[in-house]
Amino acid sequence: MKVILNVDVKSLGEEGDVKNVANGYARNFLLPRNLAVPYNEATVAIFEARKAEIEARKELKRKDSASLKEKLESAELEITMPAGANGKLYGAVTTHVVADALKKNGFDIERKRIDLPGLAIKSVGTYKAIIKLYEAQTAEIHVVVKAHIEEKKEEKPAKKERNFRRNEEVKAEEPKAEETAETAESKAE
Repeated sequence: MKVILNVDVKSLGEEGDVKNVANGYARNFLLPRNLAVPYNEATVAIFEARKAEIEARKELKRKDSASLKEKLESAELEITMPAGANGKLYGAVTTHVVADALKKNGFDIERKRIDLPGLAIKSVGTYKAIIKLYEAQTAEIHVVVKAHIEEKKEEKPAKKERNFRRNEEVKAEEPKAEETAETAESKAE
């Protein structure tokens, strides 16, 4: 079925685009939610009248994404994660972690628009991440992953020492042989 999109629809197109979609998708999803209108002479005439308005919005989005690209490429993102002595992380830097770090720096970017090398970063170092912007524009940001060194906690006593202490505590709680003999005599009387 041929439709004209009323608004931008992710993974389908932008406002004013003419698309061929499955009949069920159009009838059950796009048309009831007013995301699209059927393609016919009347709707084509309406969208032709709105064409300049739609193009102005698209141009504004292009300019916004160009300025965002400049800001993103000038910024360097530092992420600190717990890691071992060999530089391997105790987890991974995923798109979710990068999106949260970007949000802390004032950029509101969906994690689905972020591409990391190898899907996730698993060791300390400097990496390049690609962020998909409007249309075919992309921004490349530098992600620096640093190791977070945890302070050592008090060392636990050795296992033998712990067992020795536990045995001493148990012995202290056990009644002595003299006490048991006295209690047995008092019961016999």
